[in-house]
Amino acid sequence: MKITNILSFLSDLNENNTREWFALNKDRYEQTKSDFEKISQLLIDKIACFDEEINHLSAKDCVFRIYRDTRFSQDKTPYKTHYGVFIAAGGGRKSVRGGYYLHFEPGKSFVAVGVWCPPPEILKALRQSVYNNIEELKEIIHHPEFKKYFQGFYEGEKLKTAPKGFPKDFPEIELLKLKHYMVEYPLPENLLSDENFVSILAEILQKAQPLNAFLNYTVDEVS
Repeated sequence: MKITNILSFLSDLNENNTREWFALNKDRYEQTKSDFEKISQLLIDKIACFDEEINHLSAKDCVFRIYRDTRFSQDKTPYKTHYGVFIAAGGGRKSVRGGYYLHFEPGKSFVAVGVWCPPPEILKALRQSVYNNIEELKEIIHHPEFKKYFQGFYEGEKLKTAPKGFPKDFPEIELLKLKHYMVEYPLPENLLSDENFVSILAEILQKAQPLNAFLNYTVDEVS
């Protein structure tokens, strides 16, 4: 289960993203896919030690397909150039709950924790929860163990002004402008070559488990 083999395949795929090349390298794909699923299952088992909500999950519930949906995209390349797994109760990769994400991509590997792209009703509820419980959230995200790895929320697609229904002078208004309540930690290449890297990843993700607990309290009330 060498990560170098997975990254090498993905790097080659990035340069040859065609069905013809993929067919000629199907054996490499099958081997690296199997390796990634084994890594994902090991990570699920490690996370279950501190988050019992996901102890029933299997890798097949959580690993994303490599095949791209190109129906509504200008980019017609047929394959993703990364492997990803979202470990969350309530549906694995299809879950709307906060969970744990692992992303392998040459030079761009990372882990993430939280809620990604919630539907409108859940996003509205999460903003209300942040507004009502801001001190609790600040205690979580400013904890030294959390900040050691996670430096703030992902800000892609962030609103430019305060969302409707919230006061513009709220001291933490930037947190209400978010469209995703997810934090990321980029993975150094040397970490991926460590023989204990799955345990290390689990230890990193554990630091943000309180964030998932905070978010899922609200998600479960709405969904």
